[in-house]
Amino acid sequence: MSTVRVLTSNREPSSTTNPYITMLTAALRRTPGVEVVTFSYRAALFGRYSLVHLHWPETVIGLGGGRRAGVLGRWVLAALLLVRLTVTRTPMVRTVHNVELPADAGRLQRALLRWFDRLTTHRILLNDRTESPGPATTIPHGHYRDWYTGPRSTMLPGRLQYVGLVRRYKGVEGLVEAFRSVADGSVTLGIAGAASTHELAATITTLADGDPRVTLRFGFLSDDELVATVTAAELVVLPYRFMHNSGTVLAALSLDRPVLVPDTPVNADLAAEVGPGWIHTFAGDLTRDALLAALSAAREPRTAAPDLGAREWTGAGAAHLAVYRAALSRAGSGVRA
Repeated sequence: MSTVRVLTSNREPSSTTNPYITMLTAALRRTPGVEVVTFSYRAALFGRYSLVHLHWPETVIGLGGGRRAGVLGRWVLAALLLVRLTVTRTPMVRTVHNVELPADAGRLQRALLRWFDRLTTHRILLNDRTESPGPATTIPHGHYRDWYTGPRSTMLPGRLQYVGLVRRYKGVEGLVEAFRSVADGSVTLGIAGAASTHELAATITTLADGDPRVTLRFGFLSDDELVATVTAAELVVLPYRFMHNSGTVLAALSLDRPVLVPDTPVNADLAAEVGPGWIHTFAGDLTRDALLAALSAAREPRTAAPDLGAREWTGAGAAHLAVYRAALSRAGSGVRA
C-alpha cells in the first residue's frame, strides 16, 4: 500500500507540547506507511498531504488569546484552509478530546469550528462512551509511564493536589472553598498549573488568602516539576464541573497516585479498568465531606500500581493508520460523514 501523508493539527513537538501529542507523533513516525507533516499554515494551505488529522480545532483558529490583529489573521487563514479542504474533498480525521464547543468561542469562531465538524470523515474516540454522528473508532488514550520518568517526591500524608491547566470549567474555585471548611490542620492543598486568565488566578488567590495550608503556583510545569508535584500528593483532586476525557487523570495514575474525579460513566469505566482503590468519585458539587471521604478511602490497601495494560503505545501507530486508510477509502467513494 502507498504511504499516507498526514497533516497533523499540531506543530512540531517541543518541550511545552502536550505529551500525548508528542508520544502520538513519535508512534506515528515509527509506523511503516505513515509520513507525518506537522502543522504550519504554509504546509496546510500549499503543501501536499493525503488527509488531515485534527485534535483541538480551536488551536487552529487561534482561540484562547493573542493580539486582535493576529487572531483575525488566523481566522482568515483557518477559513482559507477550510475552503481548500472543501474544494479538494481532502478527508479529515478528528480525535474527539472535547465533546462540546469551547465556552469562550464567539459567533464566528463557532461557525469555523462547526465547519471543521462538517468536513470530518472519521472520528477517533478516546473512550467508548463518546457519541459520534458518523464513522468512528475507539483508540484509548495512552499512559504516561514512559514519559514521566523524573525524580519522584516522598509522599506527604494529607496532601491534596490539583495539577494542570486552571480553567473555569475545572472547578478549582470550588475545590479551594471546600478545602477551607476542612478543620484538620494536617490536611494541606496544592494548586499547580497555568491559569487561563489573570482574573481567575486572582479569584482563586482571594479564596485561599489567610489559609497557610494552601499553596498556589500559577504557571507552566516542566515534566520533572509535574512528577515531583504529583508524587508528593496523597490524593490528586480534579474537581471538574464537567469531565469526559482527561489526560491529567492518566498522568496521575501513571505516577501511581490515586485520583478524586467527578462521578461519570467514563470515570466508572476507568475505575473498573485500573483496579480498586485508584479512582474515587464525587457527585454534584465538591464538598468537605467528599474530600475527607476520598482521602480516607485512598489510605485503604490497594495494588502497588494501577493496571494500565490497555493503554500501551505499541499499537497506537498501526491503529491510527487503519483509521487513516478507512477515511481515505470513504472519501474515495464520495461519501462524507
